[in-house]
Order: sequence, then structure tokens, then C-alpha cells
Amino acid sequence: MEAAKEFKQLQASIEKRIIGQEHLTNRLLVAILADGHLLVEGAPGLAKTRAIKVLSDHIEGDFHRVQFTPDLLPSDLTGVEVYRPQDGSFQFRKGPIFHNLLLADEINRSPAKVQSALLEAMAERQITVGSKSYALPDLFLVMATQNPIEQEGTYPLPEAQLDRFLLHVSIDYPDADAEQKILQLSRDEAASSREKQAKPSVLLTQELLFHARQEVLNLHVADALETYMVQLMMATRSNHTEQGVVQHLQYGASPRATIALDRCARALAWLDGRDFVTPEDIQSMAFDVLRHRLLLNYEAEASGLTTDDVIHQLIAQVAVP
Repeated sequence: MEAAKEFKQLQASIEKRIIGQEHLTNRLLVAILADGHLLVEGAPGLAKTRAIKVLSDHIEGDFHRVQFTPDLLPSDLTGVEVYRPQDGSFQFRKGPIFHNLLLADEINRSPAKVQSALLEAMAERQITVGSKSYALPDLFLVMATQNPIEQEGTYPLPEAQLDRFLLHVSIDYPDADAEQKILQLSRDEAASSREKQAKPSVLLTQELLFHARQEVLNLHVADALETYMVQLMMATRSNHTEQGVVQHLQYGASPRATIALDRCARALAWLDGRDFVTPEDIQSMAFDVLRHRLLLNYEAEASGLTTDDVIHQLIAQVAVP
């Protein structure tokens, strides 16, 4: 369990620099253990960018941030073929998408063509330029952010593309105690900004990370809990029932959601130091796994229901084994 011990130290180290956002920190680690990507939604100034930057400081690999704007082109992400007049050939120059950790900041600021280029790379783990395909790194995580405050001049992600994200994490403001600690941390960092920055106390190698992923996949899940996850998804589909939460939904969760819930529940249990999954792990991850996969119908939206309200009802509706 050396990997589990290292991850525990990693989480503690990150939370010293990311105060008041323990949920975001935990979900970042769940995503990297489950080999998926996450979409983070929250107001400006809630440490979304800082979180993945701090994570990159503690993991062997490189980090790049891309600010999504209306004039961004797909080649700005994937790379471009450059003509070499010396020999009349074309040479491919890789774009920022070839980094291990990528922050797609305000992804809904760019049009659909750019969003599709990123989401295709997330799903296929490769990009194609001309007639040649280029594989992305084995360690490849995208954290995309979007701002829920402003919708003017944005291009909302289609539901079918949102499904490519493993998690949709919604974060809120820290409490008063946490904000006071943030002030102190900010002053301390500003005072030492000109001094040589200390190296991170925890640095995870990619080899250890891949070993941790294998341990997560080998975690025990009881047959009854597998049935429970399937029943949760079935309850969102109108072809199985006309009662319960399905009356609020236009579209339910796909099998990809079931797979995501299984992977994430395993990762959450592993981070908690257990070698088995509990119903609480499944219920905790259900919100972030289903938040972007359940499409409410007009009647539900008109009555003021949110997706989280429906997920609460779903958990209450399906009996725990």
C-alpha cells in the first residue's frame, strides 16, 4: 500500500495550498486515479486554476494552461504542420494538448470546432493532422473550467460532448474560517515570492501513479453494489419506468455513466484507505458523475428543479442493497 500512503501525503500537501476547496482537491485525485477528465464550474477566484497547477507541482509530468477565447483555432490546441523550405517537407509541431496536465480555462468561450477538437482528443487519446495520427501521453488529464455567472458570448457545451467528461464538479465559496486562512497564506506567499521557492515535499512518479490506478481497478466491489449502480442508471431511463425521477428527465444516463460511477467509487474508496467499495462511495460520487449526464425536461426546469435535486431523489428512490 505504498501508493496509497503517497497519495494520502499528496492530498495533505495540496490542501495546505488549496484552502477551503477540499471537494475539488479530492475530485482531482479521483479523476487522475480513474484516468478521466473533469469539468469544474464555479465563480471566478475559487482556486480552480491554482488547484491543477498545485497538483502538477507534485506529479512527475508537465502542465500547460490554454485560455479559451472566441478566436481560438483547433490547430492552436493540437499543433500545426510547418513547411521546411530547406528540403521542401512538412514538419509537425505539437500543440499544448500534448502536455500531461492541461487546463482548458473557460472552455465555453470558444466555438464548437475548438471544443470538439479537445473532446475528441480526450476520448480517443490521439489527434489526427492530415493523414497521420499522433498519440497523446499515457498520463493525460484535462481539467476544463466554465464560469456560471456570464453566459453572454459563450458557446455552451452540447450534452453529447459533456458526456465525455468523467466528472462535473461544482464548487462554492469557502467559509469564513477558510477565507481567513487564505488571507494568511496569500500574505506568506507574497512575502516569500522573491526567495527561492522550496521544492514540493511530495513528488509522485508516473510509475507510482500507474501502479495506483491498477490497485484501484483491483478493488473489490460486491455483486450487490454492482447491481445497485446499474439500478440507479436504469431508474433514469424512460424505457424502464414511468415513475420516480424519470418524469423529470428528457434523457437519462448512458452505460458510460455506469462505468464512470464504478471507476470513481473505487478511486474514492481507495483514497479513503479501504480495499472495498461501500454504498456511501457510490452515492457520494453519483452527483459529480451524473450532474452533466442527466438532461431535465421543460416541466422540471419550469418548476425550478436542478439536476442535483433530481439526483437526491434518485438516491432516495433506489433501495440500497
